[in-house]
Amino acid sequence: MLTGHIRSQIDQIWNTFWSGGVSNPLSVIEQITYLLFIKRLDELHTLEENKAQRLGKPIVRLPRTSIRRCSTASTSTTPCCASAR
Repeated sequence: MLTGHIRSQIDQIWNTFWSGGVSNPLSVIEQITYLLFIKRLDELHTLEENKAQRLGKPIVRLPRTSIRRCSTASTSTTPCCASAR
């Protein structure tokens, strides 16, 4: 159940989006989800920076690997597509 305080916060967030021109509830949810995702990425990066600073080492980045996407309609027998069936 929503308490008065939580309801007030929800209304305040809704009003902020509404005044910014976002009135579709699905768009609001999409934007909030995106903002939460970006916030989490920033928190993780800050943790990495702090750890690197404490240890006196640079931030370790894993090399990017190419991600191959396949469609579930593909008839290929590669492991990528085989798991999608």
